[in-house]
Amino acid sequence: MTGTCPVGAAAIGASHDGVATARRLARWLALAATPTFAIMAVLTAVIGNGSADMLCSAGHDSLLGGMVPMYLLMSAFHAGAWLRLVSERKSR
Repeated sequence: MTGTCPVGAAAIGASHDGVATARRLARWLALAATPTFAIMAVLTAVIGNGSADMLCSAGHDSLLGGMVPMYLLMSAFHAGAWLRLVSERKSR
């Protein structure tokens, strides 16, 4: 088996170009997460309480209860990709 591709990699046709393409796609998906969750938070706040808020009703007494704070937190947690992009651009 020396010098051959693993069976899984050969089955999906992995190559250097495929790996580079997959990394670019993953980076774009990471960048898309933050604005997507921010938009979901705004839409949820504007449209109002729906059935999804009923699922999160246990925490309504706390500051972090409901769907809007959850989407804002998810947006903040995924902001790392944007911070990396900004730092890479400044270092160039």
